[in-house]
Amino acid sequence: MLFSNTIGGQNTASGIQALFSNTTGSQNTANGAFALFSNTIGNQNTANGSLALNGNTTGVDNTATGFQALTFNTIGVGNTASGSSALYENTTGDNNTANGREALYSNTTGSGNTATGSQALISNTTGNDNTANGYAALSGNTTGNDNTANGFEALSSNTTGNANTANGNGALFSNSTGSDNTAN
Repeated sequence: MLFSNTIGGQNTASGIQALFSNTTGSQNTANGAFALFSNTIGNQNTANGSLALNGNTTGVDNTATGFQALTFNTIGVGNTASGSSALYENTTGDNNTANGREALYSNTTGSGNTATGSQALISNTTGNDNTANGYAALSGNTTGNDNTANGFEALSSNTTGNANTANGNGALFSNSTGSDNTAN
């Protein structure tokens, strides 16, 4: 814990190699094996769970709670992940919120997304400003932007469609590339 710390201050580390690489980062909290392991100069990050924020180097103001939450985040800012493997592959995406197991799992550079529910927005990689509420809502979305899905598997086949709104279980389920659709 805090093995490499040189001038970083107000850090808390608990767990095998938590905050191991931290040199100058300050006000970080890491609880769990390898939590915030790669953090060097990132500030004000909170990681609770084994491998949470493991790859973070310079990212700031991130919160990860759960096994492997935000594991690959490197420089992303202002992300919140709660749930096992939530925002797992996020590297540089900013201001994303994922609540639920594997929510926003594949997100790498997408920003401004909100996923609530297990596997909501699980396939999103670079899509921005999407909102998914419910199990597997917008689960197929990869690069689509500005979509809103509320309900079990709502818009779950959407991959690249933009500006769709689906409210209700299975709403717009088969839509894959269509844009500007509304189903209530």
